[in-house]
Amino acid sequence: MAWRIDENVVRGEVDNRVKGTVTGRVWIAGAAEPLVLKLKGNAHSDLAGCFLRFTNKQPAVPLRKDATIFNPQDGVIGDLTASRKVKVYEVSLTEATEMIERGEKPPEHMANCLYLEWFSARNGRMVIESADYALEISAPEWRMTPEEEANRSREAAANFSGYMEEFNRLLRAAEHRPPEDKEWDEFDYEKFMKESDARTDKYMELLDKYGDDDAAEEKIAKEMGWTRPGEIEDAEEDESWEMEELSQMTHETEENLLKPDPSTEGVDWIRTSDGDLRHPLQNRCFLAAIALWDKLDAMDLPQDADRDLAQFAGEFRMTSTKLAGALNSLMYGRDITDGAFTVAYLKRALDHLHKAQAGLEKTAAKKLLPEEVIRENRQELFAIREEILRLMEEFRNL
Repeated sequence: MAWRIDENVVRGEVDNRVKGTVTGRVWIAGAAEPLVLKLKGNAHSDLAGCFLRFTNKQPAVPLRKDATIFNPQDGVIGDLTASRKVKVYEVSLTEATEMIERGEKPPEHMANCLYLEWFSARNGRMVIESADYALEISAPEWRMTPEEEANRSREAAANFSGYMEEFNRLLRAAEHRPPEDKEWDEFDYEKFMKESDARTDKYMELLDKYGDDDAAEEKIAKEMGWTRPGEIEDAEEDESWEMEELSQMTHETEENLLKPDPSTEGVDWIRTSDGDLRHPLQNRCFLAAIALWDKLDAMDLPQDADRDLAQFAGEFRMTSTKLAGALNSLMYGRDITDGAFTVAYLKRALDHLHKAQAGLEKTAAKKLLPEEVIRENRQELFAIREEILRLMEEFRNL
């Protein structure tokens, strides 16, 4: 994914007064030296030929200690503009989130946004994006012709395509096409999930790039190969019918199929105090991960302050997520469960759990947490691991 460093920036400068070259410096919170930019290409017409200074009006956040951003930043430009249009909330992010949760629409307006994107030879895609910076832009020393602006746009698109080629390569390498008549085993499902991961990574990068663009849906669909010309328009015409049909199907499914099997309550599912239905192991892992996060908050210990602590807490929570995908459907009956799929999904949960254990032991060595917290979570992770292994063996024998 792209490196987004806008909240880490104290101030910076970008110089495109020499045609075909973008240089600059970016001061990062906590860094001894500014990040030096040495890029090929030109900015958009609003910054082409200009010298730009920008200052973060908010307190800058230091980079994580394990973040490795190479200096200097050699590479090629993407989109560099101070005129990108974005929606900006007129209340704080906390207030906006609370309003959205209540079903209300936060007040907002369109604003100009500084968007600096380049492709580093060693860091990949780098992005600084903010509507909250103070900007100073010099008069242009040269101006783009319409032809030069068209060439700039094509070059920026080509640079992004070159960056995306690595995602395409990983996706091609992960493609799994077993014979159509083959009954899938756990290894087929593992390969299928790896392909899904690669596809998701590509989609998330495209969403990060085009998310606020008016034509984002069409651009992303084209890059992902989901549509042929005209399919999006056809889909829009059918959208109302599809939503009605989906609503009806969902209602029928909930009424007729998706009812927990009462005979497996306590084994394949439980009802939590909040009324949620979960597999007992997934619920155990979820509660343990949340308890850890609450303890870290109580100790005023940010999880991103240390790489190993972040791995411990993050992978613990991810284990719970993967267990939900593997086990929560069991409540509707084991007769609709593919044992090989469940085993493959449990393997993914186990992989995240092992990463959580590794993060825990490194955190323990640094003495970042009380010994009691280390001991409790070590025991809990081990117990969850043993239950995952037991379930894998059980579903292999279905």
